[in-house]
Order: sequence, then C-alpha cells, then structure tokens
Amino acid sequence: MSTSRELADGETRPGRRGPSLDDRVTGAIRVAFFEELAAVGYGRTSVDSIVKRAGVSKAAVYRRWPTKSDMATALIAEVATQLVGLPDTGSLRGDVVAFLTATHAAMRHPLAARVIPAIVAEATRNDGLADMLRETVETPRRANAEHLLRRAIERAELPADCDLELGLDHMIGALYFHALVRQRDMDSATIQRLADGLVAAMRATRVGDGERASNL
Repeated sequence: MSTSRELADGETRPGRRGPSLDDRVTGAIRVAFFEELAAVGYGRTSVDSIVKRAGVSKAAVYRRWPTKSDMATALIAEVATQLVGLPDTGSLRGDVVAFLTATHAAMRHPLAARVIPAIVAEATRNDGLADMLRETVETPRRANAEHLLRRAIERAELPADCDLELGLDHMIGALYFHALVRQRDMDSATIQRLADGLVAAMRATRVGDGERASNL
C-alpha cells in the first residue's frame, strides 16, 4: 500500500492502465529545475539542489530522468516548444506581428529572462548542452516557424526564392537582442514597426544574393 510520503516523493501508484507517476511531483521538480537554473546557471545546478528546492526525494527525480542532462533535455524542450504557437492570421504581416508579440511576451517572463541567457552562455562552454539545445529546441522551433514563411510563399507574399534561413534569423534575432540583451519591453507600436521591417527584408533577400554581391 502506498503511503502519503511515497506519493509526495513521486512513488509509482496503481492506475487503470498500471503504475503512473504523480503529476504534482513532476510539476514541482519542473519548477525547481528552472528556478535553480535561473539562480546558479546550468553548470552549478545539481540534482541535490533541485531535490531540496522541490521538497521531493532524489528517487523521485531518477524515476523520471536518469541524469541531469536527460532532465534538462526533456524540460527545456517541453517548455521551449510549447511557449509560442504558430499563428495563422491569413497574412504574412499579421502572422509576423502575432509571432513577435507571443515570443516577446515569453522572453520577458521573469524566469525566462534569467534562464535563457544563462543556458545560452553555458552552451558556448558545453558542447553536449549545445548539441542538446540545437536538437530539442532550435531545430523544432525553426521548423515550426518556417511553416509561417512557407505559407506566405504559397500566398505569393514572399518570392519563391526567399532566403528562409535568413528570414528566420531576422525574426528571432531582433527580439533576443531587445528583450534579453537590452532588457527592454516592446510596445505594440514597436512590434508593428519591427514586423514591417522584417517583412520588407524578407521580400528583398533572395537565396544567392550574397554570392552574387561578392562577385560584383
């Protein structure tokens, strides 16, 4: 028979489809991981410190993820891919405004504003972490945002040879710098102006332009 302490520590419990883990404990560990990450950075974050902050047993963590790296991979990917949806307003400019608005709000969340720079900085020193972020965060998010630009090509709002990779860099780069480097909020009017600039840049930048310019 499971005790209340076992459930608090995330022991498996019987369910209609067999043993399951307590979602409350998983949520507590998730919050503790990101709070610890924001407080001390990825390199100094440990399972022991997460356990203490979450108020659970170490076994509760290891039943879910065998290593700190596995836990970081799962939790960062889970949050990063769910924070911002893919808007479909019917126009490129509307989609870009919606994307910028949602992404800026996510970046300016107090915890995200501390976690993102810390983990990006750590990735420059930790090849394994960099590979994990590229595979679980950057690649799926860029693939998701690319659909926004491909829809615009299908609507003839962007040229067929639009440089999609550079367009994606434009969309996130200005937001990252403004929200996380300068640590400034962007009002609606600023986002509207940024969207206008991004749309104009994407329409003007074609695949191969850089190579042609270098030969002039």
